[in-house]
Amino acid sequence: MWIDSHCHLDAPDFDADRDEVVAQASAAGVAAIVNLPGHVDHFAKASKTRERYGCITGFGIHPMWVAGPSAHSAREHVAVLREWVQREKPELIGEIGLDFFIPDFNQEEQEWFFAEQLKIARDFDLPVSLHVRRSQDHILKHLRRIRVCGGFAHAFNGSAQQAAEFIKLGFCLGFGGTATFPQAQRIRALLREIPIANVVVETDAPDIPPSFLGTMSSRTRNSPVYLPQIGQMLAEVRGMSPAAFAAATTANVRRIVASRLVSQEGD
Repeated sequence: MWIDSHCHLDAPDFDADRDEVVAQASAAGVAAIVNLPGHVDHFAKASKTRERYGCITGFGIHPMWVAGPSAHSAREHVAVLREWVQREKPELIGEIGLDFFIPDFNQEEQEWFFAEQLKIARDFDLPVSLHVRRSQDHILKHLRRIRVCGGFAHAFNGSAQQAAEFIKLGFCLGFGGTATFPQAQRIRALLREIPIANVVVETDAPDIPPSFLGTMSSRTRNSPVYLPQIGQMLAEVRGMSPAAFAAATTANVRRIVASRLVSQEGD
């Protein structure tokens, strides 16, 4: 069985066939989906998605919503996030982080939102799901200052040295569609090198489609239905059997969110 450690199942891309997508993913061997909305306006829909499909769920404010030319998040939204976390008791905080890839994104504003959301994760003892595009060292700086109980570094593409620092802080690194492309040699080398205890598999659906759906720049919709096929390709890169790779990566996700799942089962 597999767990999709990073997905946006509540995205509009799935509005027409969400029931079918979840059913097909389950039939293909996907045991759970980690669903991560990125804006306060999406939290209610994500909550309904959680109720209907049993998703492992995070709430967070994505850096792309806070720092661009047409930013859609105000600083008051951090208080809204805290209220949702208090009421809904999610398994993690996310997707949050920093994005220094896109031009004209206000770095100061991104860092303020990131730090404030890390404080929420710390206060509620929740792991975090991180967006780390060209921002690994800045992310690490904040994580060392505001300690949280680990989490997932989504679509990780940093160096081996940076990976080691995230692992020291209790993080698993997410690999998905990009690593299925033979030309992604640096990411594939990292997948082979880091401890299997710190590897998780993700789709980032509907984004980052794998090689069998087209090119790296393809706009084809990705889906948790494809997670087992992605996982099998990553297992080959890693030099493991698909069954062993699935078991290890599934156990890693469950370890990160275990305290929350156990707590809720006991409520």
